Amino acid sequence: MRRHTAHFVKPLIPLTLLTGALAVGCGSEQAGSHGSDWDSTRHARARAVADAWEGSKAAQLWAKGYFPLGQVIQLPDGAFHTGTDKEAYATQNFVLDATLPALKEQKGEVKWKDGGSLRLPMMSAREAYDSVARGGNDGPHLTVTGAKLGTTTLFTSRGPATVPAWLFTLKGYDTPLKRVALTAMKQPKAPIAPAAESPSNDLWELGQLVKVSADGRSVTVLAGHGACDDGPVVDVLETDSTVVLSAAVTGAKDGSCTAQLLYEKVTVKLGRALGDRILLDAFTGRPVQPPRWS
Repeated sequence: MRRHTAHFVKPLIPLTLLTGALAVGCGSEQAGSHGSDWDSTRHARARAVADAWEGSKAAQLWAKGYFPLGQVIQLPDGAFHTGTDKEAYATQNFVLDATLPALKEQKGEVKWKDGGSLRLPMMSAREAYDSVARGGNDGPHLTVTGAKLGTTTLFTSRGPATVPAWLFTLKGYDTPLKRVALTAMKQPKAPIAPAAESPSNDLWELGQLVKVSADGRSVTVLAGHGACDDGPVVDVLETDSTVVLSAAVTGAKDGSCTAQLLYEKVTVKLGRALGDRILLDAFTGRPVQPPRWS
């Protein structure tokens, strides 16, 4: 059957995704497929991406860097108590009722579970606050009543790590909102060019990483599709050093189609824990985009 390909403009993925409240596409989670039944073209592209990264300079730089794969904004326990609080967070509408502390150390240390560490420039409490609180209207708001420097745990490209974080006390909540106090390093240039200038139904660019499971045995990503198909599917090719995800659209229909891009969460199960392997997008040839606000 001839496939009809519609072209779409990718929208920004809103902050509400961080709360797990965003409805994308049908809002479903699907298991990515493995093995011999997936399209040979996608398989060949995934293999080319894996081979290009194997032993490359980009892979060496990636292995030494700090690249978050978890949320750098971590919500208080039980967030959120009310719908208005949820709305306030989604619109980043905060009120500051405290004096933000000065930054005493210019660099903070990332400490990985395996014993490695790295010192990186710190962001001030003001910079961290401004990255979370961008609103300022008269609508529902959250009130910050205090802030201090502490630590949190974060999943990174080199596995779990302890990182410095600004802890913001929110009125009405017993535990703080945490904002990692470091900025991710600039990603190295990919050793392979994108598959094409624009996606086709046979191979789509992934939206972004949503999460890595606690045991590292599955990853959830946002995969796009159009209004005239049956939704996305994500295949996986695993090697010793990489995990390459290939997104495609199933059930594409002939004829005209409205120009819109829908997202669905797709969970892909891995043969073994992700660990420090590089998670790659077959279409772009680059690491999968981290969760927003990384």
